[in-house]
This record gives sequence, C-alpha cells and structure tokens, in this order.
Amino acid sequence: MSHGHSPRWRALTIAILRPLLFTMLRRDWRGRGNVPSEGGIIVAANHLSWADPLALAHFVYEAGRYPVYLAKAPLFHDRFIGPVMRGTGQVPVYRDTADAGTALKAAEHALTSGECLMFYPEGTCTRDPELWPMTGQTGAARLAIATGAKVVPVAHWGAHELLPYGTKRFRPFPRKTMHVIAGEPIDLSRYAGRPLTAAVLREATDEIMRAIADLLGELRGQEPPTELYDRKKAIAERRGGDAEGTAAS
Repeated sequence: MSHGHSPRWRALTIAILRPLLFTMLRRDWRGRGNVPSEGGIIVAANHLSWADPLALAHFVYEAGRYPVYLAKAPLFHDRFIGPVMRGTGQVPVYRDTADAGTALKAAEHALTSGECLMFYPEGTCTRDPELWPMTGQTGAARLAIATGAKVVPVAHWGAHELLPYGTKRFRPFPRKTMHVIAGEPIDLSRYAGRPLTAAVLREATDEIMRAIADLLGELRGQEPPTELYDRKKAIAERRGGDAEGTAAS
C-alpha cells in the first residue's frame, strides 16, 4: 500500500508554488545529483527560518522528488491549510500526547512507500549566535536505521534574510538568493541490527549533523565550529547561572 496522497493536490501545489518561487528567489543550487531519484530517502537539513521549507521543497522538487514534511498535527485540522497537508501526503506530528508514536509509524510507512521525507533534526530554528547548525534530535537517525533509508544531508543559506527567525517581517526586496547544497547520501546501514541505545542514536545523529555543518561551511566559505551548539546544554547553563546569581544576591 502506498503512502496516502492525492496526485491532483500535489500537481496543484506544484502549479502554484513553482513559478512563484522561481519569480521571487534567486537560486544557487549545488549537488542535486546527490538526491536519489527513487526509493525512500530522508533529506536532513539545517533550519534557519520559517521561510526555508519552501526553498528546500523547491530544491528537492527540481531534483526530481516531491517533498513530504513532518508537520504539527493541528495544521491538518486547519480550515485552509489542512486539506493541502492531507492531500499532498504530509505527515502529522503529535506532541506530548499518547499519539506521539504515530508520527514515527506514519513516517516509516512513508519511507517504505518510497517517499522523500524532509527532516529538520534540530527540531527548531537554530539558536546558534552565528547561525550554524545545532546538535540534532535522534528521530531522523532512528528512522533511517529502522527502515534502511539513506540520509541526504542538505545545507542552505539565505532564508534568514527573507524572514529572520523571531520576526514576522517578510523581506522579499531586494530579491534574495537561496543557496542550497546536497551532499552524498549517508549510509547508516552499519548500525542495523544493533540495539538502538541512546549512545548509538547519538553517534548516528552527530554524523548527520556534522555532514550538514560541513556543507554549510562550504556554502558560507567559512570553517564550521568543531563543537556544535547544544541548546539543552546552553539552557541548563543559563538556568544554573541564574540560580547562582539569585543565591549570591
């Protein structure tokens, strides 16, 4: 059984968004040949802005694949966007509920059905002060190991100029350039058959994030940091510092 979607809905989104994106954005695209033309794959990318899903979708579509995102479940019940999400076969993500595991099962089904699944391993837009990728969550690695799907690391740069994170100011002028690069697929098959311990998932996830960071360094013409920004660690340190400051006062 194939992953549920409507070919008409997909065709409609392509007809509307493709010419719009070609008109609105300049493109610096590299490595499209690294995106396999068939079979279930995971595209793992850095996250800079709420504007970058469309830029990445455009890149992936022009590489020959239709992008399937994991999106927050409430969007699927929205009066306007809901029919689009359901019709194009996007995957709902349930947070903090008994249905949380449903997303992984649906994502596994999408992969085994040959879909191109789009992942932001960071889980949110980067909080790194220099906009380098953060450490990743382990969902993409877990899915790749469980299904045997290869992971295509993708880095992009420029969406933060179109719509900076934390603001609602859309800045289409002057026309922005979306720099996107896809690296060679990462084969995590050596982890197959091993217990999916926290250490194993962390090792595989770090490999994915390192590949993304190195690609972003290539786009930016800069050396990426040796140690990626750890948001949880930064929050813990900040809270610890606040506690010490309170005690001292």
